[in-house]
Amino acid sequence: MDLLKQEAEHGALDVPHLSNYVLNLMTLLCAPVRDEAVQKLESITDPVQLLRGIFYVLGLMKMDMVNYTIQSLRPYLQEHSVQYERAKFQELLDKQPDLLDFTTQWLTKAARDLTTPSPSSSPNWEANKSELPSPTMVLYQGYLNLLLWDPDDEEFPETLLMDRIRLQEMESQLQQLTILSSVMLVARSFSGNALFRSPEFVAKLKCIIKALMEECSSGPEDAMLNVSEQVSQEIHQGLRDMGLSALSCESTASLIGQLQNISKKDNCVRIIIDKRIRLFLKCCLVCGMQESLLDFPGGLIFIEGELAELGWKFVSLMHHNQQVFSPYYAEILKNIIPSA
Repeated sequence: MDLLKQEAEHGALDVPHLSNYVLNLMTLLCAPVRDEAVQKLESITDPVQLLRGIFYVLGLMKMDMVNYTIQSLRPYLQEHSVQYERAKFQELLDKQPDLLDFTTQWLTKAARDLTTPSPSSSPNWEANKSELPSPTMVLYQGYLNLLLWDPDDEEFPETLLMDRIRLQEMESQLQQLTILSSVMLVARSFSGNALFRSPEFVAKLKCIIKALMEECSSGPEDAMLNVSEQVSQEIHQGLRDMGLSALSCESTASLIGQLQNISKKDNCVRIIIDKRIRLFLKCCLVCGMQESLLDFPGGLIFIEGELAELGWKFVSLMHHNQQVFSPYYAEILKNIIPSA
């Protein structure tokens, strides 16, 4: 370095030779994805632009190395994280023996949901031994119930308190996707398949619906008023652009009415879509994301990308929780399910 500094100070630095040396070294060290970027640098003749390009690509290579290091260490970091979180929770449990009371109630309700139709009755294991749910299925049902949790209910499972905000965000996303998918299905039923075969139209309509839902903070009823009017206009314009027959006044009024009705929780379309989304998330937990994506539920095609993203986040969070607290869950479930 001192020699290079002296050469530069005396104007004797051979920049092309030094650049070739650096580029050859970068070719040996860079990831395959950076080969093309390094090759492009070899065609630059302006020394200033060449040095700028070299420093830029070196920055990318540095990030590649960081990402590779993180990926290499990820299994060890995850294992350490699981052990650390479990140890810290055990310290709290030693000080507060009743720390798992809400968790026990949560798992008991999950077991009840899988075995008894009446929410007020207790699981009758002796009478239904042939229908005993597995501990894993009870736990997964409990995870799914978290996406229906009343935000005012403070009896949240202690083992999931750190994840409560993220779960609330996922619940909000689930509700938005339910409404989005319901709106798209109702709109398609009125306008026909031809219009909704256009990826551009579908993408534009989804963006409009999302924007209107995000802008309106006064409630789903007001949001759907705006959504219904705008969707109706977009369908009219889309049909006109494709040279298709416009909707009649009666059909338009019916479309707007059905779209506005989606704001109600007892709307039949919304209920069906909600059930299918939750079934998909359950399949993600039980079968894994890859298999679940191969058998994507019907009626959810318009939100496939968004739902897959939500599924990945939900499964990742719940599986980590399962790894950390599985010993505690197993002990609780032994007392809930005799054969557990």
